[in-house]
Amino acid sequence: MDYFLSEHQQTIRSLARRLAEERILPLRAELDEKEEFPWAIMKDLADADMFRVFVPEEYEGLGGGCLDLCLVVEELSRVCSGVAVSYAASALGCMTLMEYGTEEQRQKFLPGIASGQKLSAFAITEPTAGSDASNIKTTAEKVEGGYLLNGTKQFITNGGEAEIYTVLALTDKTRGARGASAILVEKGTPGFTFGKKEKKLGIRASATSELIFRNCLVPEENLIGKPGLGFIQAMRLFDRSRPGIGAQAVGLAQGALEAAVDYAQQRIQFDQPIISLPVVQDMLAEMDIQVEAARALVYAAARMVDSGAKNVTEESAMAKVFASDAAMKVTTDAVQICGGAGYMKDYPVEKMMRDAKILQIYEGTNQILRNAIAMQLRKRKARTA
Repeated sequence: MDYFLSEHQQTIRSLARRLAEERILPLRAELDEKEEFPWAIMKDLADADMFRVFVPEEYEGLGGGCLDLCLVVEELSRVCSGVAVSYAASALGCMTLMEYGTEEQRQKFLPGIASGQKLSAFAITEPTAGSDASNIKTTAEKVEGGYLLNGTKQFITNGGEAEIYTVLALTDKTRGARGASAILVEKGTPGFTFGKKEKKLGIRASATSELIFRNCLVPEENLIGKPGLGFIQAMRLFDRSRPGIGAQAVGLAQGALEAAVDYAQQRIQFDQPIISLPVVQDMLAEMDIQVEAARALVYAAARMVDSGAKNVTEESAMAKVFASDAAMKVTTDAVQICGGAGYMKDYPVEKMMRDAKILQIYEGTNQILRNAIAMQLRKRKARTA
């Protein structure tokens, strides 16, 4: 379908697809098997200016918005979600800096991210703070010379690989979530180390690690915005980043659909390709519907973010929920269509099914986001009552 993409956006999408097919496709099975971070591919993406897409022009970026980023993420995810999330997490890690950081902070950190020389990451999740993100325990005590961080972050994408981390910590632990602040922490800062790298069901090429802070002194100028606004900043960030999760889901589902169609055209049973069977045709048609509906919703939400709308909570959550549920269904059906072969690692669909599950979990579980959508409905009803 024609989504009225600009010429620039079409160019970005085409380049991302070519990079995915030429550089990621030959390595995706090996990266998944070895759980190896795709540094060589990150360099290829950097050389192609893909990291500049989401950074403002004044900091050596291309000034693209949410939709531009979604287009790249979708094309990378069509081939490998593990690589795609490693790329997308760097955007997530610097969005709070881009929106709330000082000019000095932006000049210091963003050019390195735009060039791809440095990856970034966002750190909020803790052992006691998952869906209840307000329950963080990591502290940032104000001391002479800056803030002293203590605590542990868990399940952090790009953990251990990124150079720049936006960390949510309590600068006033007596105020709970209202005492949380966002602080930039650079890899190599004394007192900042990494715990275990997680072994995962899917997106195995990406790095998911613990961040450990033990009397880690961070300069006061690394605080993003005013103290106590970190939780609000984080919730606003997720409202604007969730279409990116939807884009991961759309790309993944598109890749699974294409693999299922290819297999169904080649697999002969009952003296005919199985794509001739009505039951298989029905499954493929439904998969196609799910993919295109998810894409339309994701693009619409991304465009709403780019419009500068103040409240995109409902639209962003809907895009993430619908697309990730669709990806789980489409990848599962792709395995079913491929039958026994689909269950084997010789075919990509088993990996796609494994990769799809996390999309229903991170950046807000789909159950929590349904609650958020319902809350927006209640607010809208109250305003019109």
